[in-house]
Amino acid sequence: MSSGLKSPSGLASHNQGTSLTRSIGRWSLTALVINCIIGSGIFGVPGVLMGMTGRASPIVMVVAGLLMAVILFCYAEVGSQFSDAGGVYLYSRTAFGKFVGLQVGWFWLLSTLGGAGTNANLFVNHLAGFAPWAGQGWPRALVLAGLLLLLAAINYAGTRKGTILSNGFTLAKLLPLVLLIVFGSIHFGRHPQLVTVSDLTAPGWAGWVNGLLLLLFAYSGFEDPLTTAGEVRNPRRNIPLALITGLGVCIAVYTLIQFVVVATLSPGQTERPLAAVAQFLLGRGAAWFVEVAAMISSYGWLSAFMLNTPRYLFAISAHREFPALFGRLHPRFGTPHISIMVVTVLGWLLAVTGSFQWCLVLSAGASIIYYAAVCAAVTRLRRLQPAAAGLRLPFGMFFSLLGIAICLVLLTQLHLREALFMGVTALVAAANWCWVRRRGTDATPESQPAPLPNHSPAPRPTLKT
Repeated sequence: MSSGLKSPSGLASHNQGTSLTRSIGRWSLTALVINCIIGSGIFGVPGVLMGMTGRASPIVMVVAGLLMAVILFCYAEVGSQFSDAGGVYLYSRTAFGKFVGLQVGWFWLLSTLGGAGTNANLFVNHLAGFAPWAGQGWPRALVLAGLLLLLAAINYAGTRKGTILSNGFTLAKLLPLVLLIVFGSIHFGRHPQLVTVSDLTAPGWAGWVNGLLLLLFAYSGFEDPLTTAGEVRNPRRNIPLALITGLGVCIAVYTLIQFVVVATLSPGQTERPLAAVAQFLLGRGAAWFVEVAAMISSYGWLSAFMLNTPRYLFAISAHREFPALFGRLHPRFGTPHISIMVVTVLGWLLAVTGSFQWCLVLSAGASIIYYAAVCAAVTRLRRLQPAAAGLRLPFGMFFSLLGIAICLVLLTQLHLREALFMGVTALVAAANWCWVRRRGTDATPESQPAPLPNHSPAPRPTLKT
């Protein structure tokens, strides 16, 4: 029976016969998707969006979520055909060859490291509200190091431990948001205010476009957990379900939070909106509640980062396109321990040297590149493997073209500084490709991926990658 795509055979020998353990189930993967989408941005974005689109902002939240769903559906089809670590790098490599795969992989690495720098800086900024000494100089650097080292130690000791940690943070970051939604809904029930047609048209075309662009970045991150596919049980089925369920939960939470902000605040109260909402609903002492919630949300995102990112370095090494050192698994814990340590150092360096704004721009700009690549991979993989098992989108060509169009619109919003930095990333990826060609170590032909055994019935807990 024809089935999904797999990374080339022979990778086990490159990794000394070891294998990743499939310890991530459907709901853990769903929680990881939610954890990667909902970062600390939710504590600031509603105010900015309200300033752009006013009382129409909850509707803008829904529309932006549906637009992001176009790209996510492309990921769901493509991701359902793979069972190994690597995510967007593996998809692009299989569809378009090693050069494109390395370009996309390096842009993904840039994006996720930028996200780590963003969330680490936000955590320290909120912590400084309680302990001012932690916000500057060498104490700040030490705090950042401690944050990342703790997460690295947990993930070093086993994927299951890292997954449990991510699940816990997902619940912890959702709880305060749900509480605000409940109290805000009670307030709205006592003082209902309906949205009118004039509210929807008041922002104008420019307001709607700018709001949608802001939110497309706010909904990003769902793609990061796909690098862990080598440790996901029954990835052909669980990856699409986790992606769709995770985004659906985030659309609901984002929209309801925006609704509460509109229902409780005036248009001028756009700075620190959730803190203002908490104070309005729960009293003056609620500021600490939002500060702690923001710290939990930031650190939760970092826990997912530490679980996802080392799997990219593991995958690129497994394909013999990076030093073999990064493909080694710990003999006891079965984790890519060296990649975890390297990612910890890189994340710390970017957090220490970069500001919140700079890291955010890097992450957002780089994500556009691999979004477009995966949308394009839908039609390419259908031609390469027309009988591959996995999700098949109805009107797949339409979703592919629409996703590419959305990415092109996003690209027009980049400024010169972001474009230059992304150009440097492309050169680094090209140098990596030249190094691979010079070594002449090609695991398999680029356009002939080896088929993967069918995943029905449910796979055993441990499979060879």
